[in-house]
Amino acid sequence: MRIRGWLPPLVLSFLTGCSVLHGPKYGETPTGATVHPFSANPEGLKVPMQWRPYILSRLKRSTDFTTINYDGTVVVKAVADSSASGLSQRLSLKVDETPFISWRWKVSDVPAEANNRLGPDDAAARVVVAFDGDRDKLDFEDRAFADRIKALSGNDVPYATLMYIWSNKDPVGTVIDNKHTSRIKMIVAESGHEKLKTWVKERWNLLEDFKRAFGELPGKVISVGIMSDTDNTGIRVETHYGDIQFEK
Repeated sequence: MRIRGWLPPLVLSFLTGCSVLHGPKYGETPTGATVHPFSANPEGLKVPMQWRPYILSRLKRSTDFTTINYDGTVVVKAVADSSASGLSQRLSLKVDETPFISWRWKVSDVPAEANNRLGPDDAAARVVVAFDGDRDKLDFEDRAFADRIKALSGNDVPYATLMYIWSNKDPVGTVIDNKHTSRIKMIVAESGHEKLKTWVKERWNLLEDFKRAFGELPGKVISVGIMSDTDNTGIRVETHYGDIQFEK
């Protein structure tokens, strides 16, 4: 369900956070044709090199991120405890040249009460990709929404955002609409409890997923991010994220 017109302050805070996560600040130019790997970092960093934190709202507790050595490889450990925040990295790459995205992750638990369709819309693990595009193609509501967020935050809302999530119950491959805007879609990459507490490798066709979700070809990728949020369901989960790569 899309919400029209006025949005409550907490919703605006959340969506402002999305704009900080996915898009560069006003006047900035996206940089980088490859993702700087977590594995290239030393242990003990709260923000890996070439990444940056994002805060969804000053009213929300931030998820704790730390680079750790896991079996000889540095990964990011996220501890979400009634919290919501993430890390992002600016990019500039063409999807048709590297149409696949891959990563690995390990999740300790999933929020049993979460419902990404209607709310509470928590997810223990998210890999988030933001895209540039022709904003003149946006309908009036999406354009007005983007204008409101930019006026509040000073950040441009991406033309489109695709989130790969670990759901508590939705079938793998399901496309879920964001209930506030048509320009954010979620794809269920993993679901349920069967693979919890084990490393799971993911490889998804970003080009085909974008076309399936938005019905058009994607523009350039302008950022990639990770996010773990349990602020609405109030549980504690640990998620480990390995390197994210865009591949042919």
